[in-house]
Amino acid sequence: MRHAKHRHQLGRKKEHRQALMANLAVALIINKRIKTTLPKAKALRPFIEKIITFAKKAHATDDKLKKHHFRKLALSKVRDILAVNRLFNDLAEEFAKREGGYTRIYKLVPRLGDAADMALIEFIDADDEGYSKRKSKSAKSAKKDAEATADSEESESTEGMAEVAEETATEEESKQDAVAEDSAAETEAVEEDSTDSEQEAVEEADTSEEVAEAPSSEDTESTSEEESSKEEK
Repeated sequence: MRHAKHRHQLGRKKEHRQALMANLAVALIINKRIKTTLPKAKALRPFIEKIITFAKKAHATDDKLKKHHFRKLALSKVRDILAVNRLFNDLAEEFAKREGGYTRIYKLVPRLGDAADMALIEFIDADDEGYSKRKSKSAKSAKKDAEATADSEESESTEGMAEVAEETATEEESKQDAVAEDSAAETEAVEEDSTDSEQEAVEEADTSEEVAEAPSSEDTESTSEEESSKEEK
């Protein structure tokens, strides 16, 4: 059965199509990015990635015969010795740690004139992590659960902090009330002492006035003698 065998025909015969892929591969190896139509970019991707696999295998082995064999296989496809040398000598080290996915395609706006779909195809850098995978529903639900638990923990912590703040506030108020009561008691004691001292001072002043007003016994005797002498005369 030959179902789904005719992929990326591009409206060309076999020989013309092979030459087209070789030229596109050479341009991509030299420039690392080319602009072409979207069907050609999709056809170039599996072609160039097989050539990169040959370069990786040659870079991984120490056998000179195997390296020469892989280089010949790549040269039979690409048909340019300079491009093959650059791929095997320079670019193979960049793709040594990548397991497939050496190229990336960007879709562009249609071309003016015939409105053909255009695209950019380029090599992916060795440090490029690629696009992040879409999160599944289970991952989303787990994330929501984690966020809910985090929110509940934050609310509990805020409630605990509020309770602690209220307790500290009540303690401070009770302390302030006790201090105010102590100060009031001290002021009352001071006022009582002052009133007692004032009363004592007033009593002392009264007694001194009474003493000053009362006549002495000698004065009374002298006055009585003078009166008696006046009567005798």
